[in-house]
Amino acid sequence: MIVNKQLLLILICSLLFVFVSQSVQAIEDEELIRIGVLSHRGDDVTRQTWSPTAQYLSDTLDGYHFEIIPLDFAEIDSAVSDAAVDFLLVNSGIYVNMEVRYRVSRIVTLNNLIGDIPLNVFAGVIFARKVRNDIRDIRTLRGKKFMAVDETSLGGFQMAWGLMQKEGIDPYKDFASISFGGTHDEVVLAVKNGFVDVGTVRSGILEKMAANGAIRLDEFKIISPVIYDGFPYLHSTTLYPEWPFSKLKHTSNQLAQKVAVALLKMSSLHTSEVNHYSSWTVPLDYQQVHELFKQLKLPPYETSGRFTLLDALERYWLGIAVVFVFLFMMAIMSTWIARLNTQLTKSKRSLEYQHDLILNSVCDGIYGVDTNGNCVFMNRSMRHNTGWEISDFQNANQHELLHHTHLDGSVYKSEECPVYLTFMDKQPRFVDDDIFWKKDGSSFPVEYSSTPMLDHKGDAIGSVVVYRDISERKAADEEKRRHQKEIAHMARLNTMGEMASGIAHELNQPLTAIATNSFACIQMLESGGIEKDKLLDILEIIGLQAQHSGEIIKQLRQFVRKEQPERSIIDINDLIVEVLLFIEPEARKSDVKIIRKMDNNLYQVLAQPIQIEQVLLNLLKNSIEALQVVDKENRILIIKTEVAGDNAVVVTVEDNGPGIDDKIKEGLFDPFITSKNNGLGLGLSISHGIIESHHGKLYLHSDGGGGTVFRFALPVASKVNDINKKLLSGKGLSAKKLVE
Repeated sequence: MIVNKQLLLILICSLLFVFVSQSVQAIEDEELIRIGVLSHRGDDVTRQTWSPTAQYLSDTLDGYHFEIIPLDFAEIDSAVSDAAVDFLLVNSGIYVNMEVRYRVSRIVTLNNLIGDIPLNVFAGVIFARKVRNDIRDIRTLRGKKFMAVDETSLGGFQMAWGLMQKEGIDPYKDFASISFGGTHDEVVLAVKNGFVDVGTVRSGILEKMAANGAIRLDEFKIISPVIYDGFPYLHSTTLYPEWPFSKLKHTSNQLAQKVAVALLKMSSLHTSEVNHYSSWTVPLDYQQVHELFKQLKLPPYETSGRFTLLDALERYWLGIAVVFVFLFMMAIMSTWIARLNTQLTKSKRSLEYQHDLILNSVCDGIYGVDTNGNCVFMNRSMRHNTGWEISDFQNANQHELLHHTHLDGSVYKSEECPVYLTFMDKQPRFVDDDIFWKKDGSSFPVEYSSTPMLDHKGDAIGSVVVYRDISERKAADEEKRRHQKEIAHMARLNTMGEMASGIAHELNQPLTAIATNSFACIQMLESGGIEKDKLLDILEIIGLQAQHSGEIIKQLRQFVRKEQPERSIIDINDLIVEVLLFIEPEARKSDVKIIRKMDNNLYQVLAQPIQIEQVLLNLLKNSIEALQVVDKENRILIIKTEVAGDNAVVVTVEDNGPGIDDKIKEGLFDPFITSKNNGLGLGLSISHGIIESHHGKLYLHSDGGGGTVFRFALPVASKVNDINKKLLSGKGLSAKKLVE
């Protein structure tokens, strides 16, 4: 039985040994993280106070073991500079110093717990024994014995110092003595026991010591007490942010982030274990502490003592010598630069002269505008062409002088001006037909290009306009159009001449019928055997034949006259029916069978009727002539109409003749190109020009077999306005493409 107990005891000891060994090994494997904490109440109290927090971080973050390193006021600087700690927990004043000097950065701020109230701000309290009736306010502190915690203690000295300085008290000159106790408790006890007259500690210390039974609050009086809503502790100064928990420069950001998250997540269960603070919050703004240190001229904002010129010469003679050499070199370089600047000025003037010379030697007008529309330069040609001077544009917008009105008298809106649009979107533009207004109020037609002016950053600073007077070209174009109309008129007369015999035969039939029936009526009247119904029938025939003859003559007169420029909305099918009145006699004479395939649901088109009739007559007459080489019984001519989507109406003239030689196809629509032995080669050229002037397209459709197929397309009336707008806007959209 005794042996079994011994074996059991040995087994338990072995297990404990293994467990302890594994625990020690686990701790040795973990990375040691040192937290330096200001030991303002003694090292033992500091370890006892903050070790639970270190243990919480060790338990929360795997692979790390956190340890508290107590630091008194004198040890903090060396611990940070030597990287003896990884994190730092000190008062706000020491933190500000470390932040500037060693780039320490805060990650969270403490929510301190004194009593049951969590606070992330604190203050300084100046106090004396209540029995000291000679001490009433800050001004009565002169000549007294004063004790603080430490020169670097924010709440234990620096806050009170800032307050006393505002009241005109210098602690180092106006007190009988000034001493530092090292801890807050020592200062409180020194005042209580009468060793000093006045003391200062951070807020909450008096309440904490009273709660622990070390003092009674009624033993003390507060000097210049301050009351802030929500702050329950005795204090004399304004409130400053609580202690920050900060990382050193060498500590990794990843570890700092993990520690910050762990501290922010500390639950009430964990904080109840440490019981001296409530929790942690996001880092506060410590600018208020910076301002206090600037006021007190404390590090890192201390200023040096009196420094004389002789001291500067003795200490910085080498630097001063270098400065003098540098200034001497700068004087030489300045002289050299001044000479270069003079040469550059001369070169600039020469370039400006050459620039003006080039501008004024160009025949085209050139001017530039800035982004406000004001003219910044113009050449001699523009002054000569328009009468404007550069001075005329200084107080007036160029658009209001040059582009204010269209030729028809309508207002030209400035937001539509291509010159403005160019420097707005930095895209060059070319306008082939516009007008400029002269100073005398007259206008002249121009074509011009507008190009953006860019600075070195690529931003638009204006536009350059180069224009040309196209008055002579416009006059030549007008003369060319007039000449083409004359040629077209002569072509129609020639066509009528060639078709005269067929038309005469077509007129002869109704006239013969009229004459015959008229003689029949006379005979009936002379014989006296008048049958009223029969007479009415004969007269009706006479009327119909006369009406038919009148329609032929009317169409003939309309076709051979010079066409009027006005266009109207027409039905292309009705126009084809009228043209067939002319061409059918020629077709019957040539034994050509005309087949109509017309769509009755066509859109209407905007056209000049006489011109379209001429195109139809040219195409139909060409097909009839081409069919002369085909057997009489096989001569077929088809005229067809159809719609092309919602955009156009298409007319097709097709025959089964021999077709067109490949050598002629390439220049088929050029003037004087013909496959006829006695043809002039103007019919297709004129027809092609007519269809293009209607924003349409005439083309030969050939599939390589026999026969000839001509098609022309005209835009429907509702699309013509869209085409004109796009052409006038300068977007370059081809009306033919819209038709296609």
